[in-house]
Order: sequence, then C-alpha cells, then structure tokens
Amino acid sequence: QVQLVESGGGLVPAGGSLRLSCVASGSKFDISTVGWYRQAPGGQRELVATQTAGDIRTYAPAVKGRFTISRDNDKNTVNLQMNDLKFEDTAVYYCYLYQRWSDDSFWGQGSQVSVSS
Repeated sequence: QVQLVESGGGLVPAGGSLRLSCVASGSKFDISTVGWYRQAPGGQRELVATQTAGDIRTYAPAVKGRFTISRDNDKNTVNLQMNDLKFEDTAVYYCYLYQRWSDDSFWGQGSQVSVSS
C-alpha cells in the first residue's frame, strides 16, 4: 500500500519562502514519477511541478523560476522549495506519485499554503 505523508505548509507573507516535503512508503520510489499539484479555493487541481525517475523536471509557467522540485531516492522524499511566494500561490498542495508500470497514481493528504498580501 503506497502512502504519501506531507509536511511543511503554513502561512507566510508575500515574498516569503516555504518548503514542502513528502515521504513515500510502499512504492518503488526511485523508478516513479513524483510531483506536486495544488488546488485553490473554488478551483481545479493543477500541476505545479513533476520530476521523473530520469530527473526530467516540469514546472507550471506560473511557478517557473520561483519553485524548485527535488527528490532524494535514498530517503523516498520529494521536496518543493517555494520562493518569492505570491498571494495567488495560496492553495492546498498535494504530493503525487505515479507508477508507470501499473498506471497507478497516489496522492498525499494535502498541505495548506497561505500567502498574505
């Protein structure tokens, strides 16, 4: 059973930084695609960043240059460093893991990130 446990959300002023972390268990983490999505109030869940097993990173245009995704395969962890946060980054952020061989997706519990203007 794959489980994803997130940590690191909170409230910061605009221009501040936060780091989200997600620890995975029960998966072949090192050969999975991992990433982060977010869902703002009244909005749909949208991609923030992903990183493949081959270290190809993809970012949403709205966060490119401000957010950095990284993974530590030894610790089964994926991180999202968020700098220069804007009010519009306020959302619940979800950790994501995709197992290509089984075509299964898994989600973390969600972490609230709130940016005050």
